[in-house]
Amino acid sequence: QVQLVESGGGLVQAGGSLRLSCVASESILRINAMGWYRQAPGQQRELVAQISSGGTRNYVASVQGRFTISRDIAKNTVYLQMNSLKPEDTAVYYCKAEYLEVWGQGTLVTVSS
Repeated sequence: QVQLVESGGGLVQAGGSLRLSCVASESILRINAMGWYRQAPGQQRELVAQISSGGTRNYVASVQGRFTISRDIAKNTVYLQMNSLKPEDTAVYYCKAEYLEVWGQGTLVTVSS
């Protein structure tokens, strides 16, 4: 079964940037679509961004223009570049292999005001 490992979370001030990485144990093209989700305390997990095997990107409205999902196929890695961070972006961020229903362990992002 494919395994996903996220990294890159941390504490950042509002307006700052972070880049999250998700390394897959096999080719991300074979995995097909990949997604980044987040879960804030007391809230449901929500989709943040997705990238299809063909490279099509989708974003939730609240991060449009601030976050960018990308990938490095040779490194089996999907990234989430997060700019202009806001305190409401604070959450645990998870990587997901969409059609395999496989999740990573999550990485915590904390944005201070």
